[in-house]
Amino acid sequence: MPKIALKVSRRQFLGTGGALIVSFAWPTLASATTAPERADVVAHGVPPDAVLEPQRAPWPATLPPNQLDSWIAVTQDGDVIASVGKIEAGMGISTAFAQIVAEELDVPLSRVTVNMGDTATTVDQRGTGGSNGIEDGGKSLRHAGARARQALVRMAAQHLQTDEAQLTVRDGVVQSRSDAAKHVSYGELVGGEQFHVTVDEQVPLKDPATYSVVGQPVPRMDIPAKARGEYRYLVDLKLPGMLHGRVIRPPQAGAELVEVPRGQSFRGLVAIVTQGNFVGVVCEREEQAISVSRDLQIKWTEPAAAFDPDYVALYARLRNEGAVVSKTAQNVGDVDAAMAGAHTKLAADYDFPFHSHASMGPGCAVADVNAERAVIWAAGQKPYPLRRALAQMANMPLEKVRVTWMPGPGSYGTNDADDAAMDAMLLSKAVGHPVRVQYMRADAVGWDPKSSPTSFRMQGALDRDGKVVAFSYLARGYSSLIRPAGTEVAGDTLSAQLIGGFRNSGAQAFQLADEHYQFDNKRRRSDLLDWERSLSTGLRTAHLRDPDGMATCFASECFIDELAAAAKADPVEFRLRYLKDERDKGVIRAAAEKAGWQSRPSPRPAQPGNVATGRGIAYAPRGKTTVALVAEIEVYRDTGQFHVTRFVVAHDCGYVINPRNLTGTIEANLMMGMSRAKYESVRFDSHRVASVDWLTYPIAEIADVPDAVEIVMVNNHPDHPSSGAGEPAGRPMAAALSNALFDATGIRFRRVPFSAEVLKAAFDRQGATA
Repeated sequence: MPKIALKVSRRQFLGTGGALIVSFAWPTLASATTAPERADVVAHGVPPDAVLEPQRAPWPATLPPNQLDSWIAVTQDGDVIASVGKIEAGMGISTAFAQIVAEELDVPLSRVTVNMGDTATTVDQRGTGGSNGIEDGGKSLRHAGARARQALVRMAAQHLQTDEAQLTVRDGVVQSRSDAAKHVSYGELVGGEQFHVTVDEQVPLKDPATYSVVGQPVPRMDIPAKARGEYRYLVDLKLPGMLHGRVIRPPQAGAELVEVPRGQSFRGLVAIVTQGNFVGVVCEREEQAISVSRDLQIKWTEPAAAFDPDYVALYARLRNEGAVVSKTAQNVGDVDAAMAGAHTKLAADYDFPFHSHASMGPGCAVADVNAERAVIWAAGQKPYPLRRALAQMANMPLEKVRVTWMPGPGSYGTNDADDAAMDAMLLSKAVGHPVRVQYMRADAVGWDPKSSPTSFRMQGALDRDGKVVAFSYLARGYSSLIRPAGTEVAGDTLSAQLIGGFRNSGAQAFQLADEHYQFDNKRRRSDLLDWERSLSTGLRTAHLRDPDGMATCFASECFIDELAAAAKADPVEFRLRYLKDERDKGVIRAAAEKAGWQSRPSPRPAQPGNVATGRGIAYAPRGKTTVALVAEIEVYRDTGQFHVTRFVVAHDCGYVINPRNLTGTIEANLMMGMSRAKYESVRFDSHRVASVDWLTYPIAEIADVPDAVEIVMVNNHPDHPSSGAGEPAGRPMAAALSNALFDATGIRFRRVPFSAEVLKAAFDRQGATA
């Protein structure tokens, strides 16, 4: 590899004992290399020279969203490049985007490429989150496509000297309805030039009745390259003169850096970078960085305990500690008075643990920073706020910072991707060369932001006829926005917290279940406890796929089942009795019908033998989407294990752009949700996160896959606007499984995960008292 031209003499380097220790005085070091001419990959197999301009600053602070050229470009050969401020999180949304544009422009799908998540060439839509890809990005591209078609037809009318009404478009060619010899292609009309027109949402959209691309189960455009091993992920990006970095986190939460003793020498070590409690190493090769980060001697302080010692203590704290803020979302009637006079009273506590994102690969980022500009390649969901945070840390104008999204191992919330980007930028600026930071598994699970743990106190009451007369929901936990969903400021990253002196932009995220049950007396409240002290630790809380959704639905939908059982009512009929919204009732009915649900109360009559079977249902609205899930299981009493034999999902997200993609998204969401409910729980002690690999943080495996997954798409019609589908299907998972376990065994499992050890202990206690 090229020799590294650091602005330090050999005598100075050797005088340190072989390791150049760089503090964050940001030495002015000239880069020996230039950035590559273009980013390597943006979307699904897009030729890089067709998408991104050379890496030269300045770049606009934002692209004007009202300009058509910010969204659509037509090349000289008639290909269409659609740019959108979203990213591909692995669910095939780029294919759906291409379908939308191909449909509105009347061009072959094969001629559309999608440019996503590059802050220099796409409109700032923050990125992807909240299942808003199709709802926001798809809507924007649909209007842009319609406006581009209108502009191109007008150009064609002038070119062909005929009226617009006499023209039609097919496969990107505008032609006369009456004279086939009169035709002109999009490429001939505008190829390589800009439109210079504004986006007008009043432009008529194509009639859905004429759709030929949207609504079709088109295969994902990224899969062939992935199957051939040709798909370019961020981990594949290599720059000329690129060095390799690792960060070394404190050995205990709250530990402070004392010193990095001098005189340590390692092969290939370029620099040790420190400030505050941040420590990073930069080496010539990847394996050298791994070795140095493992063997470098560092002195840290011995801090006091930062965490509760275990979940028993944590849940006790959550139930009893004073709240810093509370929110009552609903307070109908007089719950306490209704409870006092009720015939049957119920109360139950539910607990939900910390979860890790546990992405299949640890975080990775590449940064190339010099005095003139900073270019960062990152895999997080929100590159636009990340750009602002990186500019703040680098002390650069926004126009000199570019963040380009590249595919990573997945995110589904706020995993370690943005932290890796900040670390790469810090190390690259310190040494003045491109630096690739690749986390290890222990970094990914031990230090990624976690989902919030929550304890719930559920109370309810029935009259003599089994009617619900009171319902009370109380959630107590830590905000899932202690570390915010987007990296808004530098202080939102782990390294900035370790450096010190940076404020974060965290917020309060109340943990309130989304449901529409109508009871005469109903109260829902969320208490949030202080957790700011976690910001520099591996237990800081942030958004994870469907933030708080699975936890809140777990408590609410399981307790609805408890009320149904107390009323000796069928769980489906009981839910329908208290719901008025037709979409809510529609998904429950559709799921039950598809599952062949037989009306009866839970649990099933006693089942002799080792194997017991059960079924459970749960429903959940999320935003503008509503789902219902039926889980059918087999439980093995001798081992405590259970197997899902069948999932049935009714999914109402309005009109479906690509049914094939949606099916895959729902199935994958179910598998992830099942993993979280059955296995996942971050281990910790008073000083550190103890989950550091797949043994200490197990997830579902291939043997856990259900025998059957059946999906019903409800309200899949063009007159129902498309809404989010990336997260809703997993929301009712823990509740459906817990309700199925009760139906099979007669035992309520009110704490996630439903591990074999927990189930076996419960079965043993049940057998001892039988």
